[in-house]
Amino acid sequence: MTRRLLVVGLALVFAASYAAAQVGTQSGADKRRSGYQDMGEALQKMQDDDTANPGMLFVQLGGQLWVKATGAADKSCADCHGAAAASMKGVAVRYPAIPSGGDLPVDLGGRINLCRTEHQKVDRLPPENRDLLALAAYVAHQSRGLPIAPPEDPRLEVFRQQGAEIYRRRQGQLNLSCAICHDDNAGRKLAGIAIPEAHPTGYPIYRLEWQALGSLKRRLRNCLVGIRAEAWPLDAPEYTALELYLMERARGMKLETPAVRP
Repeated sequence: MTRRLLVVGLALVFAASYAAAQVGTQSGADKRRSGYQDMGEALQKMQDDDTANPGMLFVQLGGQLWVKATGAADKSCADCHGAAAASMKGVAVRYPAIPSGGDLPVDLGGRINLCRTEHQKVDRLPPENRDLLALAAYVAHQSRGLPIAPPEDPRLEVFRQQGAEIYRRRQGQLNLSCAICHDDNAGRKLAGIAIPEAHPTGYPIYRLEWQALGSLKRRLRNCLVGIRAEAWPLDAPEYTALELYLMERARGMKLETPAVRP
C-alpha cells in the first residue's frame, strides 16, 4: 500500500509539472531551449541540411540494416514492422518505456536489442555499437519534428524520480550536479561553448567533438567524467532513469534526430 501511494503521489507531482509547462507553452511563455538554439548559424545549417548533416550517414546505414535479415530466425526489422516511415513514426518520442511483459524501463536501443534477441534470435548489440546507433538513429529519424511525449505509465514514476534525484545530486571531486550546470548556469559559456538546458531532443546525436554519432548515455558518461565522478558502465540502469527524467523535462519539444552539436 505504501509503495502504491508513493507511485500515485509521484504521478500527481509530474502531472502537475507537465500541466504547468503546458499552460506556459499555450500562453507563449515556454522559454525552454534545445542545444540547437544555442549553436552558431553554421552548425544550425549543417543540422538542417540532410546533405551536410553527418548524422544522416548513420541514418542511411540504419535504413540498410532495417531490411537486412539476420539471426537464426533469418528475419529483418522490416519483416515484422514493414516500412519504418509508417510503423516507426512517433515511436522514439515515447522512449524510455517499459516493454510488454517487462517490469523495467528500456531506452530505444534497449528496445531494438529486445527485438533482436526475441524475434531475430541474434545476440544483443553492445552499447555505442555502430549498428545499434545506426538503427536507433534510423528509427528516431522517422519521428523528427514530432513533440516528445513520454508515456503515461505510472510504473515509470519511481524510475523517473530516481533520475530526478541523480540530476540534482552533487557528485565527483568537483562536487557538482547536473542541475548546477544545466539549470543554474544554462546559456553561459564553458570552454567557449554555451551550456545547454539538458533537453535530449536530438539523440542519437552527431558531436563534432566525437567525430561520430553517439547516444545520450555516452553524453551523460562524459559529464560524469568531466566532474571527476565515477562513471557507471554504459548498460547501468541509472542512465535510463536519467533519460526518463530528461525526456519528461523536454515533453512537448520537437525531436531533432539526428542533431548536430559542437
